[in-house]
Amino acid sequence: MARDLSIVIVSWNVKDLLRVCLQSALRATELSGGGAITYEVIVIDNASADGSVDMIRQDFPSVRVMANDENVGFTRGNNQGIVASDGRYILLLNPDTEVLGTAFDEMVGYMERYPEVGAVGPTLLYADGGMQSSRRRFPNLRTAFVESTFVQPWFTDSDILKRYYVLDRGDDEMQEVDWVVGACLMMRRDAVEDVGLLDERFFMYSEELDWCYRAKQKGWKIVYLPTAKVVHHEGRSSEQVLPVRHVHFQRSKVQFFEKHHGRLQGEVLRTYLLAGYLWQTLVEAFKWLMGHKRPLRRERVATYWRVVSSGLR
Repeated sequence: MARDLSIVIVSWNVKDLLRVCLQSALRATELSGGGAITYEVIVIDNASADGSVDMIRQDFPSVRVMANDENVGFTRGNNQGIVASDGRYILLLNPDTEVLGTAFDEMVGYMERYPEVGAVGPTLLYADGGMQSSRRRFPNLRTAFVESTFVQPWFTDSDILKRYYVLDRGDDEMQEVDWVVGACLMMRRDAVEDVGLLDERFFMYSEELDWCYRAKQKGWKIVYLPTAKVVHHEGRSSEQVLPVRHVHFQRSKVQFFEKHHGRLQGEVLRTYLLAGYLWQTLVEAFKWLMGHKRPLRRERVATYWRVVSSGLR
């Protein structure tokens, strides 16, 4: 008989954070309905070199660990876990999260009451308790030109970002949204079977955007559920390789637009982003030549040039 909930965690070299994540997840399952929710926890380790696998096997014997020989990426790793799981609901959970209270109970209970809902995302919090943006509207080309680019600081109060980040609605308001951030994302098994697995062309980033986009096209609702709360120590895995993070993030944006809006929009966005990174490279190189914070400028030149040389392909 299938379990109620399968918790899938893809991890890479974040042993200490993963330990806290697993402790919080197991604690949350114990609090859920007095143990009424049946669950499994599956960790996919992407060839960590920090002893993560041994730690799991020693400290968390109830957790199933799948150890990859290489880093297959966040998306493929999640698909491995999804295929290996049997829960009626599948929770994708980042290893840099801490589940608070009865978050699992809240999310599963909501999905049980509303069978038309394909996916649910909780409130994400920073470690200091501050609210972290976790719900979005689908991006258009204007959004892509601004969000997470060097011009974003000039558009902080713009309608472009207010629309994208759903700033016109309250953080404490339960609401149907276009998509939710994948740090903690619960998907109904029936929706996964209808929509398909995550698209592995997205090595990391935008995979949950694409997943929710496809789910909405199939008629499933995506809901932000503020009563469920999870702390997210954002970006702790990817920050270990900052240049690669930039490449994957921007490449995934281009891939999303190529896939859903056509090659022309994808090429326009690629050209714009590459031009922006080239400009930043030149600015940082000039500052280096002027002797201003040379170690910082050298690091930034290397990062930005890595993006330019990749061609975001």
